[in-house]
Amino acid sequence: MKLFEMTEAPLSLDDVAQRVTRPDCGAITTFAGVVRGATATDSGVRGTDFLNYEAYTEMAETMLARIGAEIMAQWPKVTAVSILHRTGRLEIGEPSVVIAVATPHRGDGCFEACRYAIERLKAIVPIWKEENWSDGQIWVEGPRQPDLAAAYTRPAAE
Repeated sequence: MKLFEMTEAPLSLDDVAQRVTRPDCGAITTFAGVVRGATATDSGVRGTDFLNYEAYTEMAETMLARIGAEIMAQWPKVTAVSILHRTGRLEIGEPSVVIAVATPHRGDGCFEACRYAIERLKAIVPIWKEENWSDGQIWVEGPRQPDLAAAYTRPAAE
């Protein structure tokens, strides 16, 4: 099983957690980003019908692996990271991204590392989203702010 993957297949938290399960780890933190049924716009809230995701797959998977390596460097007790992102048409309520981080204990950075992963993904991974409404659609470029993830890094040792 790949730890870092772009796929058209439906995503599962159980699947991504299984990819990082280790006998020496008692903590697995997971995150799922799911398609919302509403989108905030300048003119109010619009009902979303569905989303389409596209990615430069080879580069995206390389960048997901880079995020995994960054996490393991910043949180040395993290033993495994897996990040999966969906492409294609996604309906309301379907996961578009799932992340899992494994550590020996819950206090070993698994929550912080999981949050770092999603913030960093949004900052550097070449994935594009098309929001579709009953009366049109628009391609949305997410916040490409590499420094945003810095807020979720491990504090320096004193």
